[in-house]
Amino acid sequence: MKKRGLADLFFLLLVGYLLLPVLATMLYAFASKWNKTILPEGLTLKWLSTLFQDTDFIQAFGRSVLLASGAVSIALLVIVPAIFVIVLYFPTYEKWIQTAVVMVYSFPGIILAVGLIRVYSQFGIPMIFVVLGAYVVGILPYIYQGTRNSLRNIDARQLLDAAQLLGASKKQAFTKVLLPTVYPGLFAGALLSFSVLFGEFVLINLVVGSRFETVQIYLMKKLSTSGHIASAIVFIYIVLMGLLTLVIAIVTKRTKGATNL
Repeated sequence: MKKRGLADLFFLLLVGYLLLPVLATMLYAFASKWNKTILPEGLTLKWLSTLFQDTDFIQAFGRSVLLASGAVSIALLVIVPAIFVIVLYFPTYEKWIQTAVVMVYSFPGIILAVGLIRVYSQFGIPMIFVVLGAYVVGILPYIYQGTRNSLRNIDARQLLDAAQLLGASKKQAFTKVLLPTVYPGLFAGALLSFSVLFGEFVLINLVVGSRFETVQIYLMKKLSTSGHIASAIVFIYIVLMGLLTLVIAIVTKRTKGATNL
């Protein structure tokens, strides 16, 4: 019992240590004044209102959504069909995808940014498209794992064979049987990829910079001018990521429930 009590105490201290900075930042986004007291001297919606009235923030938010959703859409259209074909029909080549997944983690953002600038700047290609392509490759681990796990959970090859034995063509078996079954896993992987790309800062800042200002670059600028505005941006980001996490958890839970039936 004593060991259990110490373990619970350690867990509570750890949770408090991790959550306290986040809660303080979120509270600072609503503080009218917070200088000499433990808690804010007053609460206000002024900073959030100012933020949403700033066209620069709205445009930066839109750019972040556009860039992240564009990379995820390209990955779903290009990478997912390739994974389907390899996992279902050419499993011996799957080791090459696994090698590519490992290589994605082996390149730090700074080194990758320098390499992209040195290689592509001489060809006249807009660097934002270079970053978009790097994002598509960067979310390969999340897309691959989500797609592969979904296919393995339902035994996709046998499902396709059964559909074709019942008279469906390969196209009908793929679009009307396989895709609706693996859709929850793909959706969860897409949301996870979007959340990762939405918060990415190093690559977009080093390669493109203020020419394509995203939320993270906008936040960096505001850190030196207004702590309240910066905290409001962090608050919005945390709420958005929390909503995405909730949706992913619900989709994953429903997927597991459907698989266990």
